Parts: sequence; C-alpha cells; structure tokens
Amino acid sequence: MISLSNIGDAVMTTPVLHALHDHFPRATIDIVGDQRSSEIFLNCPYRGEIFHKDKKKFLRGGPALILSLRKQKYDLVVDLRTDGLAFLLKTARRLGKWQRDPYGPHAVERHMGIIRSIHGNNPIPECQVWPGNQNKEYALRVLQDFAGKRILGLGPGANWPGKIWPEKNYLALIDAFKTSFDVVVLLGDMRDSELTRSIDENSSLPVVNLCGKTSLLQAAAVLEHTKVFIGNDSGLGHLASGVGTHTLTIFGPGNPERYRPWGIRSQIVTGEPENIASVSVEDVISKLKMFKSI
Repeated sequence: MISLSNIGDAVMTTPVLHALHDHFPRATIDIVGDQRSSEIFLNCPYRGEIFHKDKKKFLRGGPALILSLRKQKYDLVVDLRTDGLAFLLKTARRLGKWQRDPYGPHAVERHMGIIRSIHGNNPIPECQVWPGNQNKEYALRVLQDFAGKRILGLGPGANWPGKIWPEKNYLALIDAFKTSFDVVVLLGDMRDSELTRSIDENSSLPVVNLCGKTSLLQAAAVLEHTKVFIGNDSGLGHLASGVGTHTLTIFGPGNPERYRPWGIRSQIVTGEPENIASVSVEDVISKLKMFKSI
C-alpha cells in the first residue's frame, strides 16, 4: 500500500489497511510511506516491510525506491498517493486514484473509494494507530502521578498561525472544566513549547507538558489515557481518533468536511471562514457537553 506523508493523512489511510487485512487475512502488507509519519505503522500486526524515499539520494530517492520495490512481486498494489508508481511495480493487480469511486467527501471515504471493488458496501473501518507495549509503558511512567485520574489532553499548536486557537481560550476552557478533570496533558512538537508556556504557568489544573518530548507513538499511547482530546487542526486529533479517544477539533482555515478526524468519537467546532479566533470558548464548551464522558 502506498500511503500519504503528513501525520493526519497517514492515519486516515489506516481504514484501507484494516479493510485489506479483513479481506485478505493471510496477507502481509508492505507500506510505502514518509520517514516520520510511517512511524504510526510500526506496530501494525499484519504489515510487512516499510519503504521510504531517501531524499538525499539521486532525484530525491525516487529511482532507488522504485528499484527496491521492483525486487518484490506483489499480488496487489494499492496506490493512495501517486498517479503512476503502481504502474512501475511488479503486480498482478493495481488499484489507484484513477479508478476511485468515493463513498463520500471525507478523505477516508475517498481513500476507501480506491478499493471499492474489493470492499463493496461493507462499513468503513475506524482509523487505527498501534502504540505498542514499549510506548504504553512510557505513557504509564509519565502519567504515574495521575493514575486513575481524569485527564484532559490539549493540542494548542498547529503547523501555521492561522490554525491556532488563542491560548487564552485554552486557559478559559481549562477553568470551565476544572471540576470535570484532574490534570491537563499538553501535547505537540518543539515549536509548541513556547506557545504552551503560558498555559503551563497559568492553568487552574496541574499540567504535564509533553510538547517536544514524545515520538508519535508515545503521544498516541498518552492519548489512550485521556478522557477527551481537544486541539487545533493537526495530526494529534487524528492520533487521538486512532486510539479510540474522544476528540474535538477546532477549525479555522481548512476543509473539515474532508479532513476532520474520522470516526464516531470525533467532533468539530468551526467559526467564521478563515478566522479561528471567531470560535468562542462557549462554542467549544457546548460541543464538549455532547461527550458522555464529561
């Protein structure tokens, strides 16, 4: 299976992976992915080899990747990403974007439309991320002081400023739910460390700030322990959905109909187009009350 590169995009390809396994339970599935985001596939119990481009090589590693893949003889190649790589590989059957019959507008429904001839009208699986035992142990260690407590996960960062809900709103949200939770866990990368400092210092609840301190799978393992995860439009919401956690994504710019976290445990809140600051704290509180876990 040829997957996508960004974290959220890669997570949204896992229903295809799951469906292929259901239809071909004895098969192992090789995956072509991005160096960082394909970490989410590491502990998948039915995956084979993971292939990456080495972008330091000739033509950003494209020819070397093709040579590696052509050493294999596949029964089926499913290409969710490119317009032509599947035609360069040895396989009995190819499925790709050129023959997609989407189930709907969401990215998961569009990916699943590529394998519609196999999957038919069966229900579309949930997204799935497999943290693995080592990362589950990490989560238990970093949260050991709050074992059995009600944990609120927050992801205040995003990959560009237009997607970031104001930090003062996150503080107000914590204050509004301080009787519903015992501790806040902040997640994100190193770029979010400065952004979350004010939340860390001014929160009305104890804070475990893990920004820049976790791998993707460590973050996923931590998210398994949260009652709910709230964040901006980023890969963390998709990780949360992939481990079965209730997640609420705050959208400003973007296309939530297509890129929201997939699944029955996922909710979104939107404001004025292109203006995430127009989403009020009250809007988020109202949506959160839809979760029975709060």
